Amino acid sequence: MARFLLRRLAHSLAILLGITFITYALLYLLPADPVQQIAGRNATPDMLAGIRHQLGLDQPFWLQYLHYVGRLLHGDLGHSYVERTDVSLLLMARLWPSVQLMIWGIVCEIAIGISVGVLSALRRGSSLDRALMMFSFVGVSAPQFIAAMIVLYLFAIRLGWFPIGGYGGASHLVLPALTLGVLGSGWYARMMRSSMIEVLHQDFVRTARAKGLTRWRVVFRHVLPNAVLPVIPMIGMDIGYFMSGLVVVESVFGWPGVGQLTWQAIQQVDTPIIVGMTTLSAVAILLGNLVADLVVPYVDPRINLSHH
Repeated sequence: MARFLLRRLAHSLAILLGITFITYALLYLLPADPVQQIAGRNATPDMLAGIRHQLGLDQPFWLQYLHYVGRLLHGDLGHSYVERTDVSLLLMARLWPSVQLMIWGIVCEIAIGISVGVLSALRRGSSLDRALMMFSFVGVSAPQFIAAMIVLYLFAIRLGWFPIGGYGGASHLVLPALTLGVLGSGWYARMMRSSMIEVLHQDFVRTARAKGLTRWRVVFRHVLPNAVLPVIPMIGMDIGYFMSGLVVVESVFGWPGVGQLTWQAIQQVDTPIIVGMTTLSAVAILLGNLVADLVVPYVDPRINLSHH
């Protein structure tokens, strides 16, 4: 276990450095000038040069990146150009609403996806199977903005069951979490269906049926625990995906999380916030995958971490 953790941490650090380098390089190459955004349209060339020197943006790219990595090693994500405060403080202030939305979004997509996948596998080739797979295809293909607007129109405007947007009680959380659940459930449904069909043809399932066990006992006792194993690593990936992919959903529903903060930073070319959010998302993905790898052996003791 100790060797496995050390290897994974070393790989994660290398991946994290690679992600920060690519993000920093792409933002450096953008034609948009953050200094112009800060100074305004009426700024003189001398004012622009002074601000650029003050922020260190007149230095070569490699030196700017090394300074960023040096600050990052000390837990410093930089200073926002527009908000004039530490990026870490801005992200921490918006983190909890996004974590709430992430948790319930993952719960929704797992509940919907696994249910759809199990039903589809048990009714393979039927009209129900084709309808459920069409639903999963639409879910993974629909743009976030369109899906969010449809959910908002149906359940908030037409039916009036939930608030249109904002942040507060549990009722404000339902629609954005449901939107994320519907969008992400298709991947779980397709993966669960394939895994269920494969497990249903295993010898131990035929043996369980031959012993006279009921169909649902075979499914829940023998098939489902084995079929769900490929789904667990997907949850680890989703942790990072939700942290970086909440921009549209949070903007539509007025949810004050890191996604909305990132969207504002993109509009204002506030590079430190964009890089900080990318770094936070990368850390979330790496930690999510690590946790998933540690959980899988407890679900299936046949898996040995020393071989990973």
